Amino acid sequence: MADALLLVRARELWVELAGTPAEFSSSRGAKVVVAPSSRLAPPSWTGIVRIGDAALITAPTLRTAEMVADAARKMPPEELVDIVRLRAVLPVLDVLGPASLFYLGRDGFLPAHEGTAVEQLPIGDSDGDGDLAALLARSGKEEADESGLEDISSPAFCLRRGNEVVAAAGYRSWPRSVAHLSVLVAPHCRGRRLARVVASAAVAHALDAGLLPQWRARLCPSQRVAVALGFQELGTQLSVRLGDAPLSRGR
Repeated sequence: MADALLLVRARELWVELAGTPAEFSSSRGAKVVVAPSSRLAPPSWTGIVRIGDAALITAPTLRTAEMVADAARKMPPEELVDIVRLRAVLPVLDVLGPASLFYLGRDGFLPAHEGTAVEQLPIGDSDGDGDLAALLARSGKEEADESGLEDISSPAFCLRRGNEVVAAAGYRSWPRSVAHLSVLVAPHCRGRRLARVVASAAVAHALDAGLLPQWRARLCPSQRVAVALGFQELGTQLSVRLGDAPLSRGR
């Protein structure tokens, strides 16, 4: 069962990111609000976040909000982040996600002890920045962007093979004292539990700073690392770009 405090803190984060007065429903269901400046999704997109048995949805316009609210009344929160179900009831043009959302309290942390020395690169270390840039370049733009490693505000926690950084992790400071984790392993070094080792060091640093670690993952390998470290999956995030009118059901 999900830790009640983790659930509350996770919801508080996404309420703040909504960018407008909002809240998760006190009962199983969805709350839809008009929020053009929402950080739940890119500009002009609709953002859907399910935490536990309730969902918060931000829409860019009143018309979109009404359309989504009508659909949400007919669907449980779990189906609101199921893109197949959404496409059946809404004019979905484009999609980002879905991504699972994991959170971790200190008592649940399962640190990785692999006997491997993790190097900490301070923020603003010019040599370290070059080493991270090389790792990002080797991984390709899509995977580098997915990792979010380029945007971390914490030190980078790294593993080397010779002079080459082959795995790195860190976190970006988010509102509500949340540490959003980023992890990346060089393509030729995957499958060796390196992600778990560097992520464990980053998580320990975040917990020591009194932060709430958050892990967002679309892919199963990343989700498995989160679970191995003790993270609890509490929800899902999905962003959709919608057309102007519902799809015709007369086909």
